Amino acid sequence: MTTSGLRVPGTAPIDHRAAVAAETARFAAALDGADFATPVPSCPGWALADLVRHAGSVHRWFSVLLHGRIQEPPRSRDVDLQLPAGDDGWADWLAGSAAVAANAFRATDPDAPMWAWGADQHARFWARRMLFETMVHRVDAELALGVRPEVDRTLAADGVDEFLTNLPFAGLFAPKVAELRADDRTIRFRATDGNESWLVRLRPDGFGLDPADDGSAPADATVRGAAVDLLLLVYGRPSLGKDAVAREGDAELLAHWFAHSAF
Repeated sequence: MTTSGLRVPGTAPIDHRAAVAAETARFAAALDGADFATPVPSCPGWALADLVRHAGSVHRWFSVLLHGRIQEPPRSRDVDLQLPAGDDGWADWLAGSAAVAANAFRATDPDAPMWAWGADQHARFWARRMLFETMVHRVDAELALGVRPEVDRTLAADGVDEFLTNLPFAGLFAPKVAELRADDRTIRFRATDGNESWLVRLRPDGFGLDPADDGSAPADATVRGAAVDLLLLVYGRPSLGKDAVAREGDAELLAHWFAHSAF
């Protein structure tokens, strides 16, 4: 696995910046005619307006970080969000947020060194992170509106990789990850619609992906499913199909993982 994007043999590299634009366009399109007071079950306590505001705010905040080429953790999250005056402007505002992000991407070399909260200390980290933040919330919106989401499986597999690669560094906003420790216990996530697999190793001092894993080592517990269902699972979202994900092995270890890993 890599920290700049999962590469599957025989496939082209993923253009995360272009994918952010495409995902945001799908998100905005899903909002056509929507009631922004609609509850979002996969984000308890949020209405659709809250979800859209969060997604667009992330675009705008990440863009400020990119323009600044920051080299240390930011001290403020204050950003001029230019929020719409009423609910009828949310879709256009979200599209505008994507345009802000696109401008930041154009102005930034993806290989430029800069601070990031995850494993990859380059500007490209933020495009990849923004993609899956947008994709998962687009799915949240569609589920709330009764639309069955569709997710590209290559992007979904890359999203699982991105999540598992960066989760050990997420303690700043997901403090429960500090509890993901064990005496050398392993969990394998395996895509049933491709060749991807990830072995997470929990140690007494922390956890992370096993960089030496070739997909063949046995694990104490295994989670199997299509890439999109694995992506939704690691983010604490419902699968798209009944019994879409199979769990095998140490049930207590899996319960501990899922109780402390979602963000």
